Amino acid sequence: MFRHSGTHRTPKHNLKLATLLGLTAGFVNAEGFLGFSVLTTNITGHAALLAEGIAQQNWQNAQVIVLWMLLFLAGAFTSGLFLSLFGANQRYSYSIPLVIEIAVLVFSALYGYKFDGTKLSQLVFAGSLLFAMGLQNALVSLVSGSLVRTTHLTGTFTDLGIDLAQLVNSTNDNRPIIHSKIKLRLFIIGSFILGAIAGAYLFQRIGFKSFFVPVLILTFVLLYDIFRINVKRYYRTTSRAFKGDVSQN
Repeated sequence: MFRHSGTHRTPKHNLKLATLLGLTAGFVNAEGFLGFSVLTTNITGHAALLAEGIAQQNWQNAQVIVLWMLLFLAGAFTSGLFLSLFGANQRYSYSIPLVIEIAVLVFSALYGYKFDGTKLSQLVFAGSLLFAMGLQNALVSLVSGSLVRTTHLTGTFTDLGIDLAQLVNSTNDNRPIIHSKIKLRLFIIGSFILGAIAGAYLFQRIGFKSFFVPVLILTFVLLYDIFRINVKRYYRTTSRAFKGDVSQN
């Protein structure tokens, strides 16, 4: 899912990425809002809250919101930095951001019950989730060539509308490409909404432990490419050894 980039990526790679990371973002979106009363997967709505704080001269609220926005930016910067340092095709370029995101979600699962509604508490818990979502959004965007963004749906719905309009006026030659794009957008939207519904349902029943579900999803994503490569190498080695034994006999 993460190892392939550029011309080596296929629509299948992006669909896997969109489904699993969209689910993760949906879970975090619902659980973060129910647990910490803050939207933690994007910063669009926080711009209005910042404007309100400035208009009311509530500088404490304004400062907290600015920090939230900067934490999302810091997460995106961190992913971009690791991809530039290690290279888009290197394992550590995507595994380190994923490990950091997993650690943040585990922190919320274990210590979220200590949230007391104060500004400091919101800054710690909601801010850490915004940092993690900045990590994820930048990582997925860079790996997919900006085709997949999983932490918010505004741009995805916009792209879907454009694709549908192009489908109406397209020729038969262009239709397969447009169909592929529409399928990808629908997978992102469906996965995010499904994750949000499941996250809200689980949070109402098991509380902050529900954060362990996106942790499991991310752990699978992290290990998927590693195990897949090892299995392929084992298969190739075994096949060559078997063919060598057959030829000798």
